[in-house]
Amino acid sequence: MIETSEVITIISEGVWTVITASAPILIVGIVVGLIVSVFQATTSINEQTLAFVPKIIAILLSLIVFGSFIINQITDYIRTLYESINVVIR
Repeated sequence: MIETSEVITIISEGVWTVITASAPILIVGIVVGLIVSVFQATTSINEQTLAFVPKIIAILLSLIVFGSFIINQITDYIRTLYESINVVIR
């Protein structure tokens, strides 16, 4: 039977994997959104597509740049889970 501490460890590793895998994309989106909003505030341009298009482009580019890092993080976690099946199921 699986112990409570093992379940908590698996869940915390999963949460940490999600945070580290999504952080680069979220940071890029926040930075680009901040730059666009400062630009909109200084020029008084209130076009809504101006806020979304640069963010979409930046996020797609960040997926291209950080895609291998994200895939490595997720596959390492899945590999760890797969290898721990023998330990968890006794």
